[in-house]
Amino acid sequence: MLRISHHAVGVTRGSAVLFSAYEDGGLMWTGEGPRMERQRVSFDEPFLTPPVVQVVIAMWDIEGGTNQRADISADQITPEGFDIVFRTWGDTRVARIRADWLAIGQVLHEDDWEI
Repeated sequence: MLRISHHAVGVTRGSAVLFSAYEDGGLMWTGEGPRMERQRVSFDEPFLTPPVVQVVIAMWDIEGGTNQRADISADQITPEGFDIVFRTWGDTRVARIRADWLAIGQVLHEDDWEI
């Protein structure tokens, strides 16, 4: 459990289209086996410590004639940002993925100052 012992908590969120593989014949649409897409997200303002980050699939466009396999996560979380990682495998064909994310953590308060 992340315990924030500070009186200033920051919350930020965003949305990212990870890829659109259908138009250009990208690997997520044409490939088979393990495939991965990674996209870096930078926060507008840094947190004091790495925040808690939740990532969800907000839109998916997946071909329905095969198994629909998807895994999405946040990786390499720092006070400045994180990576969204999308994975699929087998014969799943993914045309497009949009991910929404939410980050919650400790931030500097306007009353904080150093001597």
